[in-house]
Amino acid sequence: MPSVAAQLRQWLDTDFPSHESLENLRYYKYAAVDKSYLTKYVLRHYWNWAIELFPMWIAPNLITLIGLFFMIFNVILVAIYTPDLTGDGPSWMYLSFAIGLWLYSTFDNVDGKQARRTGSSSPLGELFDHGCDALNTTYLIILQFAGLGLGGDPELMIVLGLTAMSGFYLSTAEEYYTGVLYLGVVNGPTEGLVVTCIGFLWSWLYGPSSWHVPLDTVGSMSWLAQFLPAGTTAAQVMVWFTFVLFLFMHCPTVAMSVYEACVKKRLSMGEVFVHSFLPMAVFSVAQYYWALSPYSIVADDRHFLLFTLANGTLFGFLVSSIIFAHLTKSPFPNIMALVAPVVVMAVLINTPSILGIRVIPSSLELVILYVEWLVCTVGYGIWALLVIDGFCEYLGIRCLVIAPRNKQVDDALVSAEQGGHTSPSTSGTESQYHTFN
Repeated sequence: MPSVAAQLRQWLDTDFPSHESLENLRYYKYAAVDKSYLTKYVLRHYWNWAIELFPMWIAPNLITLIGLFFMIFNVILVAIYTPDLTGDGPSWMYLSFAIGLWLYSTFDNVDGKQARRTGSSSPLGELFDHGCDALNTTYLIILQFAGLGLGGDPELMIVLGLTAMSGFYLSTAEEYYTGVLYLGVVNGPTEGLVVTCIGFLWSWLYGPSSWHVPLDTVGSMSWLAQFLPAGTTAAQVMVWFTFVLFLFMHCPTVAMSVYEACVKKRLSMGEVFVHSFLPMAVFSVAQYYWALSPYSIVADDRHFLLFTLANGTLFGFLVSSIIFAHLTKSPFPNIMALVAPVVVMAVLINTPSILGIRVIPSSLELVILYVEWLVCTVGYGIWALLVIDGFCEYLGIRCLVIAPRNKQVDDALVSAEQGGHTSPSTSGTESQYHTFN
């Protein structure tokens, strides 16, 4: 009986992923550099201890997936208790946020170790790991909205959300061109995650409303408040500090790395920017003007949770398609075409200020948001199913079960490594947060 993936290919009349692209998996290599001192001196020892708690029979991708469910569980809690992302939910919910995020990070960082100790490393591991990380970016954004009680400040929410998405996108695009995933001395997946967990614990103890107390009214914060505008809150400091770090540390680092890669590969930096980085800028601007439009229900009627889930799922597909292109040595995907519907919506929502007429009423916008979320979820799911099936069939493996390897493919991978296609810094499908050089 044909598999579900085979039936989908027949129904869609496609051979995706093509055999030619899968052939390039033989040149697969994983290279990552993590300069974080927190990783080197603390976390890697914790991960080495944690991996011993997992039985040898559990597949690395299953570890990754279980970790993602911790985050999904907490998003469900947000939808139940604080769907408008404002006010204080049950105190235990914020403790759950901290525990769930920490467990996700732990599972995400031991999956590569599990792959190496069970001999089940494969290109699918990197794709699956990074794909879950892309979805988790959206889930974490939602938890941060709720944990900081940002529902009453749409501008802070959109700035924080777009900063997180853009940071992950830039790192993924950087890896596509350089072949190396680079994490600096201070980076989001390490220090940023620890700070976020501490923030959730603070909300557990004192409630999200504590983040909105003006700092100039808190005696112990007077030293900081004197440098800030009157009435500045801790939530504003947290969000804008994150944005500043992204703008002045992450962006220049990525730009320099990509520029050096373009020079080495004799690529046009202008073409790379227009094709690979401009679409994310356009996507971000479109989301900003859609969400903050006075004619949109996203901010006024507090549908930011739905808005984030819809556009965040689309974002997950964008990033996963880049990872797929990186692994299969394929051309950079046409991101602009994928984000075009969001751009159109941003324009249509703002037609009252452009043309003086309202094209999309509030009731229709709500339907469109639900349809976008549904279409993106189904489309992403079908794409992921076809890709995973293609990888598994070509490599002779199973996604969530450790199975005997395809010796012919293994020999090809070994041959490629002996031919100089391996990285001296890493091996296997270790998560991007594992290697310190």
